[in-house]
Amino acid sequence: MNSQTIFALASGGGKAGVAVYRVSGSNAKDAYRALTGTDLPAARRAQRVRITGGGDTGLIDHGLALWFPAPNSFTGEDVAEFHLHGGRAVHGVMLDALAAQPEMRPAEPGEFTRRAFENGKMDLTEAEGLADLVEAETAAQRTQALRQMDGGLSLVYDRWRDALLAVIAKFEAEIDFSDEDLPGGLRAEVSEAVASLDAELARHLDDHRGQRLRDGVSIAILGPPNAGKSSLLNQLANRDLAIVSARAGTTRDVIETHLDLAGYPVVLADTAGLRDAEDELEDEGVRRALARADGAHIKILVFDGAFWPVLDRHTLEQWDEDAVVVVNKDDLGPDLSLDTALPGKPMLLGLSAKTGAGIDALLTILADKVSDQCAGDGSPALSRMRHRLALQECRDALQRFQGAAMVELAAEDLRLAARAMGRITGRVDVEDILDRIFSEFCIGK
Repeated sequence: MNSQTIFALASGGGKAGVAVYRVSGSNAKDAYRALTGTDLPAARRAQRVRITGGGDTGLIDHGLALWFPAPNSFTGEDVAEFHLHGGRAVHGVMLDALAAQPEMRPAEPGEFTRRAFENGKMDLTEAEGLADLVEAETAAQRTQALRQMDGGLSLVYDRWRDALLAVIAKFEAEIDFSDEDLPGGLRAEVSEAVASLDAELARHLDDHRGQRLRDGVSIAILGPPNAGKSSLLNQLANRDLAIVSARAGTTRDVIETHLDLAGYPVVLADTAGLRDAEDELEDEGVRRALARADGAHIKILVFDGAFWPVLDRHTLEQWDEDAVVVVNKDDLGPDLSLDTALPGKPMLLGLSAKTGAGIDALLTILADKVSDQCAGDGSPALSRMRHRLALQECRDALQRFQGAAMVELAAEDLRLAARAMGRITGRVDVEDILDRIFSEFCIGK
């Protein structure tokens, strides 16, 4: 356990009806007694107390106090909690009173959760799930974060790590104890297990829905100048974000906003009009628009109904399977039934960013597309780049193993693969491999 006792306001800053102060460490019991003037209560039972700071401070507040003895607490250490009124004056004097206690200091960002990890209360993926839950803004993000915090990803990665440890045990047993009476065909069994795990990793790495759900689905609004892209952004966001003008080329940079679309997070971006630039500033705006289009999961292509059925060639170049194609200024009466000589293209949606006609239909289409980008079968999904890099490193090591010319190099590749997998959850231990060897093969009797 850590030697220093830490404290912090656990419920966030600002005014609130109730504020929760958390203390964790070996001196938490002394802080409880000093601030409440009472002995420790029964574990996990709220006690109504008077909080005093001593000296000239006097009474700080009336509130509730709870005691969580180690190891049955969030951090695995002794933890005291004080539930007081959430005013700023109470906040300041309470923190001063805690800081005045011996061997106590303010907690650093994430330190309570880090201690929970270090004391075996959660692994790294569960800690990251907790962080994602705090940051979740939509129902789908909350569901994914809860699944990860409850160990959904840990089960997947621990199963793969256990499979790797079993493979390493068999492979190293064959190398180091070749004279012993070991089961036959171990090399072929190891190769088959490695190939199977490699295939599972490839499928997992190919699934991007978890990262899209955590970071948000990127939607770019593209089209020629003065087609109504900024007006459409304002309609979809239901507030004025972008300047709207009859003058073409008003938008020179990317303007983005975050939306909750049918429970899924969306990053919606308005871009500069696509056309042959007339100056360096406009050229940079077009470049940024095209860059955003390249990185977008979904594109909204906006054609100008005032010029229908003439279609802007720059916007046409962005037309693909991820595009939602709309014709703005539907209030001008463009005949969308006209043959556009574009066989195989999706149906056009007429709308008016000025009157709001057709916006609900567009939102329904976008919601379906976003759901397709994020929804899965309920199994845990890869959600962070840290996990992706470690899994790719693991897979690279497995592929090197399959082509290694020397058994010593092949064994090292298996160890590297296991270490990469263990780094995801924070569990890396050579003793695990030794335990596997001696338990499965009874070597050294």
